[in-house]
Amino acid sequence: MNVVTPLNSVAKLENDRDWWRGAVIYQIYPRSFQDSDGDGVGDLKGITERLPHVASLGVDAIWISPFFTSPMKDFGYDISDYCDVDPLFGQLADFDALLSRAHALGIRVLIDLVLSHTSDQHAWFKESRASRDNAKANWYVWADARDDGTPPTNWLSIFGGPAWQWDTRREQYYLHNFLTSQPDLNYHEPAVQDAVLDVVRFWLDRGVDGFRLDTINYYFHDAELRNNPPLAPERRNASVAPKVNPYNHQEHIYSKNRPENQGFLKRLRALMDGYGARACVGEISDAQRGLEILAEYTAGGDRAHMCYAFEFLDAGRVTAQLVKTVFDKLDGYSPDAWACWAYSNHDVVRHGTRWGLSPAALRTYVTLLMALKGSACLYQGEELGLPEAELTLDQVRDPAGLEFWPEYKGRDGCRTPMAWTTDTGAGFSTATPWLPVPKAHLPSSVAAQEADATALLHHYRRAIALRRRFPALRNGTMDDLVADGDVLRFVRRGPAGDIFCAFNLGETPREILLPEGDWRPVGGEFGDAAMVSGSDVRLEPWQAFLATRA
Repeated sequence: MNVVTPLNSVAKLENDRDWWRGAVIYQIYPRSFQDSDGDGVGDLKGITERLPHVASLGVDAIWISPFFTSPMKDFGYDISDYCDVDPLFGQLADFDALLSRAHALGIRVLIDLVLSHTSDQHAWFKESRASRDNAKANWYVWADARDDGTPPTNWLSIFGGPAWQWDTRREQYYLHNFLTSQPDLNYHEPAVQDAVLDVVRFWLDRGVDGFRLDTINYYFHDAELRNNPPLAPERRNASVAPKVNPYNHQEHIYSKNRPENQGFLKRLRALMDGYGARACVGEISDAQRGLEILAEYTAGGDRAHMCYAFEFLDAGRVTAQLVKTVFDKLDGYSPDAWACWAYSNHDVVRHGTRWGLSPAALRTYVTLLMALKGSACLYQGEELGLPEAELTLDQVRDPAGLEFWPEYKGRDGCRTPMAWTTDTGAGFSTATPWLPVPKAHLPSSVAAQEADATALLHHYRRAIALRRRFPALRNGTMDDLVADGDVLRFVRRGPAGDIFCAFNLGETPREILLPEGDWRPVGGEFGDAAMVSGSDVRLEPWQAFLATRA
């Protein structure tokens, strides 16, 4: 395996408070990364075992999806104990060992905290539902039925149906924006905020470098319980919920996105700032106002460090015009906003399949990602170009897939085990894995690509190294952004020098004009476009061109 020497010492990990600006973060879905104990499910020891591969990519941090104690109705995003590890994944000592190994390799560790809701098996909810007058009675969102017995509002769940579930113990409804087994916490209750911050403090004291905050815009609901208004058909999109889900028929201004959330985020940021070089990335789950909310939550330096954007996770391919539109909008909301961009994650069809990309296109898109202003997330297996897995109904485990099949097949297709070797089990497990290993993934395994100098894996390493090599790509400004048909171009400016970036995101050769100045191609695959004349550059289909100016 091609293991890169760590670029950060442990001391530097502690001292660089702005490490997250322009960072490259690698997402690990623990169930599917590496099984160390032969039960068919990935675990923390497995992650530790495979960290050298992650280090070889040159990334700054890993984000580990939930590994906490959970009944696994939503595969860990339904937490019953925030401060312990589910036995399926190991124990706290295994997490400590993982953290130590990651830091020794120069990798920071972010963990995925799901703070908007808990499992209905959490001790807090068990106490809350026991009566209307116990100490935690107000820790969740409870409401009386309307006079006709129907739910108190028209709010809908992302997993289908009403967002309210009747509880016979209290003879009230409780709010669940997701599964009925995932009741929403009531952030209008000060004791809830304090308890959640205690959870954050627990993991900070343990040494984590920060958090990925799931559904960060869902923390607060409208205290007056007003109905969401309808959303006009022309404004609907499927970036958050599948098209077949009526959730897309509402504008969710009362069930989430409440202004009170900013006060809590300030409390969270103040707590984290007391621990030094720590950072959080919040997931903004909103199909209409995502960029606006991202700006609200990250501007000013006293709320979230960065927020995870959905604009490049949509079904439609990322075009030159889309990139320009997104950045123009974000700059209009706030020039201080800081986004974390991604093409793939554990909730969407892998982008190579989603956009029907050729090998050349896969290379160009990751080069583009490394050149954009903001931070970046890569999803496990993306560096191998793994396609979406095709599963049959009997293989589906995802509750969303089971609910909306076959129009929406769920998220299991992007969650299949990581392909490490070309063997039948792909080196993931000695047992039958919890999701099948697609045979189509085996030729693209880590082992196969390590042995092929032309493989996509090596291009990912070079693209990430390019971002490290030129500070302007990591945290410089992004100016002169132009979309001209399939060609996108811009200049990243920084104290150490500027970089001109151009990308042909189409199938037709194009010629472009360099900006004024003495530009020099960076060389290699990132600067080998033919110079037609002194300032003219010919871009072949799916070709990137970068040039520097001191």
